[in-house]
Amino acid sequence: MSDSSLVLVANAGDSSISVFRLADDALDRLFVAEGLTGTGTFAVDAERGLVYAGVKGAAKDEPAAIVTLALDTASGELTPRSRVALPDGSVSYIALTRDGTALLAASYGGDYGFVAPITDGDVGAPTGRVEFSKLHAVLPSSDGRFVYFVSLGDDLVAQYALDDDLSLSPVGSGTATAPAGSGPRHLVLNRAEDALYVMTEYSGEVLHFTRDRETGALELRSQTPAVDPAAGLVLGEIGGDPVANHAVWGADIHFGADERHLWTSERSTSTLGAAPVAADGTVEAVASFIPTEPQPRGFAISPDGDRLIAAGEKSRTVSLYAVDGAELTLLQQAETGAGANWVRFV
Repeated sequence: MSDSSLVLVANAGDSSISVFRLADDALDRLFVAEGLTGTGTFAVDAERGLVYAGVKGAAKDEPAAIVTLALDTASGELTPRSRVALPDGSVSYIALTRDGTALLAASYGGDYGFVAPITDGDVGAPTGRVEFSKLHAVLPSSDGRFVYFVSLGDDLVAQYALDDDLSLSPVGSGTATAPAGSGPRHLVLNRAEDALYVMTEYSGEVLHFTRDRETGALELRSQTPAVDPAAGLVLGEIGGDPVANHAVWGADIHFGADERHLWTSERSTSTLGAAPVAADGTVEAVASFIPTEPQPRGFAISPDGDRLIAAGEKSRTVSLYAVDGAELTLLQQAETGAGANWVRFV
C-alpha cells in the first residue's frame, strides 16, 4: 500500500469524527472533530479537502443536517464550514457524484432520498427526491449518469437516470425487485459497472444484479448466503430485535483487491467474510468467518486492497488488518470513540 494515507472514522456515540494517519502499518490519531451529533455517515471530496457529514438534531429546535467540514490533510484537522438543515430527518448514507459538484443522500428514518448541487462546498436545495420505505444507501455510477437507492422496507433497488439539471428520471419501471423480506442495505458496483451487488440486512445475502451500462437498468441474477450457517441465526425482520432474537443482521459490503472477493460484515456474530467472485460475476458462499469488532456496522478497504479497517458499534476501537485473499491478519487496534460505525480512506 502507499506509505501514508488518511483514514476517517465516525463515532456516533461520541458525536465525533476521528482522523488517523496510516503509516508503517500503524494508525496514529491526529485529530478528533467533536460536536457532530450522532454522526453516522460522511463522504469525502479529497481533491477539494472537504468532508460532508450527516448529523442528527441536537435539540428540539435544531433539525438534522449535513455539515460541510474543511480537511487539512497535513494536520488532520477538520473545521466546520457550513450546515444545511434536513427538516425531514437525518440521513444514513451520503455519496458524491459529478466530480464533487452534486451530493446524494438516503434517509432510513425519513423514508426519502435526494440529490442536491454543491457550490464551493455549500450544499444547495434538492433538485430531485425519491420516497421509499427505509432507504439506507445510495450509489452513483462513475460517469454520474445513474443513481441507485436501496430500500429495506420495500425490498428493492430504485434505479434512476441523473439528468443534466440534476433531476432524477426513473429507469424503466424505476425499481428492481429484491427477494421479499431480504432487506437490501448497502451496495457496490464492480469496476466494469456491468454488475451491482447488494448486502441484505435481514437475510444476510449478497444479491447479484446484472446492469445494462447504456440504460442503467438492473436485473436480479442470483443471491448467495453471506452468514455463518453454524451460528444458528434466524431471519431478521423490520422492527425486530436482532440481539434478543439471535437474528441475521447484515451490514456493509466492499470489493477486495482485483475484485476477487466481496467482503461483508454481520453484526449478530460480529464477523467479516469474503465471498469469492467468479469471472462471470457470480458470487460463491463465504467459506470462513473472521471475528472482528463488536457489531461491525462499517468497514473500509484501502484503494490497493491490502489493508482493511473495521469499526464496531459496541467498541471504542477500530481494527487494522493486512488482507491476503480471503484472510485477515490483525495488525493493530486503535482507540477512536464510542459507537464507531463508518470508515473511509482518503
